[in-house]
Amino acid sequence: MKALIYQGPGQKVLEDRPIPEIQAATDAVVKIAKTTICGTDLHILKGDVPSCRPGCILGHEGVGVVERTGAGVTTFRQGDPVLISCISACGKCDYCRRGMYSHCTTGGWILGNQIDGTQAEYVRIPHADTSLYRIPEGADHEALAMLSDILPTGFECGVLNGKVQPGNTVAIVGAGPIGLAALLTAQFYSPAEIIMVDFDDYRLQVSKRLGATATINAADGKIAETVLQMTGGRGVDTAIEAVGVPASFNTCEDIVAPGGTIANVGVHGSKVHLHLERLWARNITITTRLVDTVTMPMLLKTVQSRKIDPKLLVTHRFKLERILDAYDTFGRAASTQALKVIIEA
Repeated sequence: MKALIYQGPGQKVLEDRPIPEIQAATDAVVKIAKTTICGTDLHILKGDVPSCRPGCILGHEGVGVVERTGAGVTTFRQGDPVLISCISACGKCDYCRRGMYSHCTTGGWILGNQIDGTQAEYVRIPHADTSLYRIPEGADHEALAMLSDILPTGFECGVLNGKVQPGNTVAIVGAGPIGLAALLTAQFYSPAEIIMVDFDDYRLQVSKRLGATATINAADGKIAETVLQMTGGRGVDTAIEAVGVPASFNTCEDIVAPGGTIANVGVHGSKVHLHLERLWARNITITTRLVDTVTMPMLLKTVQSRKIDPKLLVTHRFKLERILDAYDTFGRAASTQALKVIIEA
């Protein structure tokens, strides 16, 4: 099969690999129909994720069809269309029993990180019964590919951790796919204002179409002043960090109101200064989280009922044999206006 291989920081190649085999009774092998590229894949290629070793097949998102299953798999069988969770969960360990699937002792975020991932024609899924979701008949596979990671990540790590409530003022720093996923799902809770912050005018225009009440271009370096002016000097109830660089986290510190929450979503590859000398007396909550995908069943129903349409985030489509072009397009989003790219295996 064709597969995209991580070869070390800045290096990747599309090459032939053997089709994966069942290794445990709870495994399934899935034939990939559609996958995508995540900003986390770019972090891996930058060397920010040392747990991903050279030789690993990248990718942790996708939809496909079950090719075969281990003897212990009871929920799925050959031919079933499935949505792949970016998080593998045994469902039995202490962390899983607490809903913290991302910290599963034999799973977690392992696809495209510690084991071979989904940017290939086939992928082995450990703990298949609790790591796959059956796709309803007639579902849009491109829309559902957004549910593997970005939609639950924006929702769980940003909206839920950020304690978004009706009437709140929310700022999302970073209007990339994760930030836009947070924007879409924040509207479940009817905040009074959702302010999107980014350097890219195109992404800010998309934000307005997807429900942002205001946008700020960060290029002038006056984000905090603008947000404080917009909120009567108070700041925002929830500041969602959706980039993963020190400057964006510091922006969240600057704009959060007393009693507010900073919800970190971005993948950070370098240290960030925590300005407790300014925050210690302001009743600020700071949250971190790796997505658990516990909300995936609910989000699946929400997408099926057309309450939200994550397919709006898809801007480019490629065949698997052109995945290197897809990475180039996704990596140059400022010039290509890429949000999410769909790769058809």
